[in-house]
Order: sequence, then C-alpha cells, then structure tokens
Amino acid sequence: MNFRAEAYSTILKVLRNGEFSDSMLQQRAKKLKSSGEDVALFYTTVKGVIKMRQHLDFILGNFTDVQKYASTDLKIKIMLYLGIYQLKYLDSIPEHAAVNETVELAKSQLSAPVADFVNAVLRSYIRNPELQYPSDPVLRIANEHSYPPELIQKWISLWGMEDTEMLAIYFNENPELHIRVNQTATTAQKLEAYFERRSIKIVPSEASPMMFHTTQASEVLNEVAFSEGYFTVQDTSAALVVELLDPKPEQSVLDLFAAPGGKCTYIAERLNNTGEVIAVDKIPNKMKLLKQAADRLQLTNIKQIVTDALKYGPVAPAFDRVLVDAPCSGWGVFSRKADLRWQSHNDIAELVKLQEKALEHAANFVKPEGFMVYSTCTMNPEENEEQIKRFLARNPKFILVKAQSILPEKFTEAGFLKTIPFKHFMDGAFGAKLQRVK
Repeated sequence: MNFRAEAYSTILKVLRNGEFSDSMLQQRAKKLKSSGEDVALFYTTVKGVIKMRQHLDFILGNFTDVQKYASTDLKIKIMLYLGIYQLKYLDSIPEHAAVNETVELAKSQLSAPVADFVNAVLRSYIRNPELQYPSDPVLRIANEHSYPPELIQKWISLWGMEDTEMLAIYFNENPELHIRVNQTATTAQKLEAYFERRSIKIVPSEASPMMFHTTQASEVLNEVAFSEGYFTVQDTSAALVVELLDPKPEQSVLDLFAAPGGKCTYIAERLNNTGEVIAVDKIPNKMKLLKQAADRLQLTNIKQIVTDALKYGPVAPAFDRVLVDAPCSGWGVFSRKADLRWQSHNDIAELVKLQEKALEHAANFVKPEGFMVYSTCTMNPEENEEQIKRFLARNPKFILVKAQSILPEKFTEAGFLKTIPFKHFMDGAFGAKLQRVK
C-alpha cells in the first residue's frame, strides 16, 4: 500500500466520521513504515488536505460545475483533494507522478469513469493554476488561507483585517519544534552543547531559559537524549503557563485537566522531584501518555487520579498551587491540530460555561495565600480576559497577580500571560495568576 492509498482512506475516515488524532495517524503510519513507504509524505498529505480543504474546494470550484461539485460524493472530492494538494504543495513530487498515481488510485478505489474525471480536472488545473479570489475580504481570507468564513469574520471583529490574515498565514506554515530541558536531569547549557557536538542546531528561547526551538525536528527526536529523558517536546507557550504558576520545591500542586501531561511534568520538574503533584483527568488513554512521559523523564512525584476534574474531591483548601488548564476553543494551536479550525467556532457558549465551573471548583482547593493559574490555548477574549473578570467579580477573596512580575513583559498584556503566534512564534496561549488573599 502506497502513501496515497493510506492517505486517501485516512482522510475519508476523518471527514466522514469526524475522527482525527495523532494516535490514529501513528497507527496507520506504522503500516507504511513496515512496507518501506515515505511516512513523512503520508503525515504531510493527511494533515495538509484536512487543513487546506476549504482552499482546495475553492480551487476545484473553478474547474468543475459549481452545483454539481457541491453534491459530488465525498470519496471523489477526497481523490481530487489528493491530486490538487500534491500539485500545489508537494514540490518533491513531479506533476506527471502526482496526476498519474492519483488517477490510478481513483481507478482502483472507485471506478474508471471517476478516474477519467479526476484526470481531466487535474490537467485543467495544471494548464491554468491562477486563481481569482472574491473581493469580499472575509471570503477572500477564508478561501485563500482555508478557514470557515464565520471564524474569519469573528477574528476580524476582534483584531482587524491585518492581524487576522497574519494569523491565518502563520497557522498554515510548519511550526518549529520546541523542546524543554529536564532540569532534574541536565542543564540548558549541557543540552545545547550535546546537540552542538552532533551538529544539530537548537536555538535558546528568549521567553524561557528552559526552552529551545529547532528546525531539525527529526534529528532531535532521534537522539538517545530524548528516550533517556534529558528533554521533552513542549511548545514554549505551554511552558510559560507553568512558569507563571511558579511552583516551588516541596509544595503540593493540583493539576486539573492534566493529561496528556506536558505542563504536569514541567511542574514536577520545577518541584525538583519533591513535594507532590496531583494530576486529575478523566480520559484513561491520555493519562497513560502522562505516565509514559513521567517514566521517561524519571519523575516520581506525580500521583494520577482518573476522574472528572469537576468531580474531584474531597473539596478542601489543601494546595499551594492549582492549575486549571481548561478545555477551550483551541484557536492558538491550529498549526499542530489540522482538524480544529473546522470545529473551534462551534459551542463557544458551552465551553465558557464549562470553564466557569472549572474555575469555581478549582478555587476551593487553594490554600490561603496560595495561587491558582487559569490557562487556555486560545486567544478568544470571551474565554480568557472576560472569564477572569467575571470570576474576580464573584470571588473577592482572590486577586490578580500581574504576569509581568514573573514572566518577560514581551509575553504579557494587561497583567496576563498572552502569546500571539505570528508575533511570538509559538502557540497562542493565555494565563491568569490569581492569589487567594482571604
């Protein structure tokens, strides 16, 4: 089975059933690897087609009858997506190979007439690849950069046209790999020297002394230093959330919504493997990932509890630090989560209610003079600043601690941790640090 056939069946499953996860991709990639196929091309194609399907639909609308195309069977559309995506984005594949291999796949998976149709459309695109986008700015950005128009409309209302387009462009680029030093095992200086000896360039982050970024992702992850736990993969924005929490050795920390554990393991490292981190999450498979990460990093101060974070108890003000890494719309992680842009504008109102419940519940566990950090991976003010303002209005026993007193000011705004992807070259994130003063 070649990468195109596996990509086709994977994309069909995602778009038809709404299933998408890195674990699903990894399982399918194993089949390809065992047969000697190009796994990187498989990953790039699947994630690329899912991410760019609005744009691909727009292209195909120029080479087909619009009304007929709208009602075209999903299997045929995906075959066309595969062909156009290879032609436009995969420079390593010659035009003739992209067309011929996709046509053969259509013949074997669908039918000869469908293969003829796919062949005709792809060759029409090759002859005339220039596109004329709508004059309406919302529709232009949505179709050119591949986003739901209603999401682009929302972003423009929040941040204006220029920033919206910058954000849309940034999320379509391949992000650098960010790695975090395991400070219980080594130092930043030693890790940088280790990679330098291997001619691998890792660049220190200006946001955190424990973070690096690199364009040599595969080389970094294939190093034995990763399997032996000297570093881990984590976006710098997520590390800043933990640095805002600022846990100290010997403290007790509650981490609600803890899995898959990037922030949790950093908390454990900041405690220098002392104290205790109570990690709460209701998804067993994700908690297994947390355990695997903790074992690889040789962290022994994490206690896992598999339960709904909103039902965790007994409720008592017992913790020095509490982290509420709340479920959110995920607007800040569109670079890495290809399917999220098609879902994240739905059910915001329900998410806001859930976040409010999470904040109220978590507040019960904070010791007097202790701290709580509320964080999300979105830039949506309704889920961020407005959520905190409402909480503080209801809870006079808490005050806001200014983030710039702990973090570099460049990554803060109005007293909050706030990262903007195209400005800071990391995921979008928000964090508010609250202290219980009564």
